[in-house]
Amino acid sequence: MDGARAMSKRYLVTGGAGFIGSNYVNRLLARGEDVVVFDNLSRSGAQRNLEWLRGKHGKDSFQLITADVRDAQALQQAAADRDVIVHLAAQVAVTTSVTNPREDFEINALGTFNMLEAARASGKFPAVVYASTNKVYGGMEEVTVVEEETRYRYADFPFGISEAQPLDFHSPYGCSKGCGDQYVRDYHRIYDLPTVVMRQSCIYGPRQFGVEDQGWLAWFVIAALTGKPISIYGDGKQVRDVLYVEDLLDAYDAALSHLNRSAGQVFNVGGGADNVISVWKEFQPMLEQAVGHAVPVALGDWRPGDQRIYVSDIRKAEHVLGWQPRYGVRAGLRELFEWVKANREMFA
Repeated sequence: MDGARAMSKRYLVTGGAGFIGSNYVNRLLARGEDVVVFDNLSRSGAQRNLEWLRGKHGKDSFQLITADVRDAQALQQAAADRDVIVHLAAQVAVTTSVTNPREDFEINALGTFNMLEAARASGKFPAVVYASTNKVYGGMEEVTVVEEETRYRYADFPFGISEAQPLDFHSPYGCSKGCGDQYVRDYHRIYDLPTVVMRQSCIYGPRQFGVEDQGWLAWFVIAALTGKPISIYGDGKQVRDVLYVEDLLDAYDAALSHLNRSAGQVFNVGGGADNVISVWKEFQPMLEQAVGHAVPVALGDWRPGDQRIYVSDIRKAEHVLGWQPRYGVRAGLRELFEWVKANREMFA
């Protein structure tokens, strides 16, 4: 074994065949880390992501455990010798959580608890990074919002919403992810596990097999290039801060590299105030310019709990981790568009 490999860390990536997971596994393998991918392969695109990883790094470059985070014993075995656990496995759609709240709870809340117990049982005090969500802040109805021609903006939060915003779980998804969020935080306080919570905003980029209910930027690009129908709910002025996936992975690495400062902490991680876009009024002309033709849409009523605006205040991550996004909105969207265009046959 060469010196670099001998010094590698042992990672467990739950949900490692998903969008964020496969991109992170690719990064870890490229630098010689020892990686176990734990995934039930239920997500669209999971098998394709595994094929891509094996094509780039070799069929034996990582260990695959095909199992579910609801299986506590399987997780405990997977975590037994790991130095780092990156917990990305989740039920990710608000709409699905409303139609099947029990499954949502079992995957997100119980699954995260199982992961933490597996980390604790290992006795190795592995570092844990948990992918949480801005949905833990709920609808934020008390925050004053101003309507402009193409977007909404906060009246009083020019930098966005900080980690000091009160938690107000809204929807079963918000409750289940928020439950995991708080468990991860408390396992540092009670058991001294070096855990980090990342409250993520809209993440986008290559290998994102977006659908209408989740991954809206990728879904709009996929639909526009393949002629699938697009529905816009509300007035299309809803604003989100968007973060390119490689920037998110930089944040993971920064947190793990500075555990003396990040352990036990919660970070809002998104594009921040410099990387915002309204979901249709501002994205439509960019998308139509990219595809070279008009993109028709169907209009629908507002969906329950849909925030008119969410923007992450990312100054804590900048200050504590020395991290900030490198990709602007247009540059990141160009990367996403080119990937979808080059792999159009996967979405037929």
